[in-house]
Amino acid sequence: MPSQKELHFVVLLGSLRAGSLNGIVARTLPQIAPPGVNISLLGSIADFPHYNQDVQDKGIPAPVLRTADQIRHADGLIIVTPEYNYSIPGVLKNAVDWLSRLTPQPLTGKPVAIQTVSPGAIGGARAQYHLRQSLVFLDAFVLNKPEVMIGQAAEKFDSERLELTDQKTKDFLVRQINALADLTRKVAP
Repeated sequence: MPSQKELHFVVLLGSLRAGSLNGIVARTLPQIAPPGVNISLLGSIADFPHYNQDVQDKGIPAPVLRTADQIRHADGLIIVTPEYNYSIPGVLKNAVDWLSRLTPQPLTGKPVAIQTVSPGAIGGARAQYHLRQSLVFLDAFVLNKPEVMIGQAAEKFDSERLELTDQKTKDFLVRQINALADLTRKVAP
């Protein structure tokens, strides 16, 4: 069997908080990437201005262009985000809105996995479903299963050391990364 090319996935973080559990997961992904997969984090979406058509008319901001270019050149995208008020954080929606304005559209045909972390029992499920709606419009290939919704997060992290400590959760993340790799290899031209 011929060897398969190594895949490169990028991670878009939907949280700005330094001690965010979602940020801990995002920073853990490169460390647990399975063989054949390389993962790197994108820059902060805090650098995106609020979406405004007037700003767009003057030119797409450099941080948006940089992020879009990195997504275009990646084999797949992993979005890690908290849930705010039963939905996605405004800063993530803003990033998606900016990225939607680019031609060529960086998310069209792009394999995407979603991960959420929450102190609550359902682990950010509602945020995932709202994010999926936007990604459908952008024609991304969103991985259906396994869904990663890390609930009861306080029991799975060392918040002082900013570390994911639960091995079962790490193993589940690897399962999803492998599933994203399989999807990517199926839809790749």
